[in-house]
Amino acid sequence: MRDVQRVIASAILSLFVIFPGAVHAAGDAAKGQQVFAKCAACHAKDSSNRLGPGLLGVVGRQAGAAQGFHYSRAMKGANKVWDEKSLDAFIAAPQTAVPGTTMPFAGIPDEQQRSDLIAYLETLKSAGSHQ
Repeated sequence: MRDVQRVIASAILSLFVIFPGAVHAAGDAAKGQQVFAKCAACHAKDSSNRLGPGLLGVVGRQAGAAQGFHYSRAMKGANKVWDEKSLDAFIAAPQTAVPGTTMPFAGIPDEQQRSDLIAYLETLKSAGSHQ
C-alpha cells in the first residue's frame, strides 16, 4: 500500500515538472484587488482616463482602444486583444511585451500576483460591477 502511495505521489509531482503552469492556482480576484493598488496611481477602475487609460472592460478590449486616451504609437500598433495571456505578459514586463510603450512601470514579476490581478480585472465589466 505504501509503495502505491509513493508511486501516485511521484506521478503527481512529475506532472508539475512537465506542466509547471499547473502549479500555481487560478487567480483570486479579492487578492487581485489588493495588487491593483500598484496600478491605482495611474489607472482608474472605471472608464476615467488618468495618466493611464481607465481599465473598465479592459479584458477583451483591443489594446490602444480606450475612448479618449492618447496612446503611444507602440500601443496603438500593438495589434493585441487584452486576454489572460497578453495581460500576463504585459503586466510582467510592459516594455518587453509592447516595445516602445510609454507606460512607466517595471512590471510585476510574481506570477501569482499577476494571476490575481487579472482575475480582478475580469470583474471590471460594467459600471455596476467594479469594486
